[in-house]
Amino acid sequence: MALNQLFGNAYFGRKVLVTGHTGFKGSWLCLWLTSLGAHVTGLALAPNTEPAHWSLLGLDEVHDLRVDLRDGQAMRQALQEVQPELVFHLAAQPLVRRSYRESLLTFDTNVLGLVHLLEAIRETPSVHAVVNATTDKVYAEQVIKNGYPEDHPLGGHDPYSTSKACAELVSDCYRKSFFFDGGPRTATARAGNVIGGGDWSEDRLVPDLVRAASTGSILQLRNPAAIRPWQHVLEPLSGYLRLGQALLAGEPVEGAWNFGPASDATLPVHALVSQIQAQWPGLRSEYLPGPHPHEAGVLQLNCAKAARELAWRPVWSAEDTIRHTIDWYRAYYASSRLLSSEDLQDYVAAAHNAGLEWAA
Repeated sequence: MALNQLFGNAYFGRKVLVTGHTGFKGSWLCLWLTSLGAHVTGLALAPNTEPAHWSLLGLDEVHDLRVDLRDGQAMRQALQEVQPELVFHLAAQPLVRRSYRESLLTFDTNVLGLVHLLEAIRETPSVHAVVNATTDKVYAEQVIKNGYPEDHPLGGHDPYSTSKACAELVSDCYRKSFFFDGGPRTATARAGNVIGGGDWSEDRLVPDLVRAASTGSILQLRNPAAIRPWQHVLEPLSGYLRLGQALLAGEPVEGAWNFGPASDATLPVHALVSQIQAQWPGLRSEYLPGPHPHEAGVLQLNCAKAARELAWRPVWSAEDTIRHTIDWYRAYYASSRLLSSEDLQDYVAAAHNAGLEWAA
């Protein structure tokens, strides 16, 4: 199936703004949106890793704006210039351990930065829909058999998770206070631990493993028993795109949505490491005794709402997710060859074969 036929052609010819486009998830989203025929503008700081997936992709067709979320005036000027119809908000300070070190920066970016964006959107009548990507870490910690549903209470322990819970409340506030009568339709998207080729962020398990393998060193694991919902980056992005499609079409989808992985992909850290090592035997790890900053012991999402109301569900198993991720990195380190477009085609083919409605 041609990529630009997906999501009911909702994105073909659309003016779409992606904040955080120079980051890991944002760069993949820009790749997909351009493949769908959208006119994409990215708004972000410069990439903060070397190498960076955004730089490697070379998406010259994306209008690349370097704007700091914390600069309200620059945000308003950018939106007035671009006049987007749809905004995907991915820009953030996304790292838990960094949030302990730089708590003020984290709240300033993740909460006040969102307020600056929403204020700019209020002054930009062209915007019809907003998808704000938050995280599975917005929920108050509690072990729940089938995972957190969207109506579970919000919470937070570390500055990152707390700032994202605040971002959920800010989004809900603007939806109820300012966007309720003809303003842009808004929704939030909560995804789990995302992996995939092209991520070199600090303090993330797969990039840390890859760096260790590329240098012949041993990765020290902080919390090998911690359980997380691991998913390929294309899984939540397909949810974001389905959600954006529904918002633009006027479907009653405003509010919060979970986009998690297949059931076999909610795994302890040590199990994910073992599966990765089976595909890349040179990877080595060991347990690093604490104490460490607090991180939730169990994170699991309940995605029944997305399956029921958006006809969305994950496509790749844990095995598929790990294989595509490790194949990408091995190809890159062997010959600086990217597999991004091939991964995207493989994922869409898997979704089409599974008969997902968003792929029709």
